Amino acid sequence: MEIKTIECQGLPCPKPVLKVKEFLNQSQEKEFIVIVDNKAAQENVSRFLAQQGYEVIDTTVQDNEIKLRVKQAKESKNVLDVSQNTDNTLIFITKNRLGEGSEELGKGLIKNFISTLKEMSNLWRIVMVNSGVKLATKDSPVLSQLKELEEKGVSILVCGTCLNYYNLLEEKEVGDTTNMLDIITSLEIADKVITI
Repeated sequence: MEIKTIECQGLPCPKPVLKVKEFLNQSQEKEFIVIVDNKAAQENVSRFLAQQGYEVIDTTVQDNEIKLRVKQAKESKNVLDVSQNTDNTLIFITKNRLGEGSEELGKGLIKNFISTLKEMSNLWRIVMVNSGVKLATKDSPVLSQLKELEEKGVSILVCGTCLNYYNLLEEKEVGDTTNMLDIITSLEIADKVITI
């Protein structure tokens, strides 16, 4: 029996995830292959599959194609499950500085802001978009603080399209590369969203 293949090459974010979601909604396949053409799509599809109870059992890279062999997992783990927590707060970071006006002051303020987040009692997730993704890269002035938050269980999602735009996909040091579907879902299920 031939294993079904979902071809997602050349699709912009979040279309690879949406194509896989559509396949899962219409199919009962326990094993299949997904082909993507960039690391961001690979991470986004892999995370989505894990949320749906599937695992990537093999990854092969050939030319510009990344082939993911996927199998239904014995146990599913939903990364977006917040049922055991109450009053989950999401910080939505849209730029690499805090506020308008002086860029130098804004960069200092964002460093203080991120450093102080550990004092929040119900911090559930940090989502970074646009130039905010620069805070998750190896040259970030707040990298150690973000890693500390992640180690304490705070989920950090970093927009893959934004990383690609700034040519920073390979520079990301903290968090999971994500897509707009995960971002929208996170904003929807959070009890409180703080946008900066």
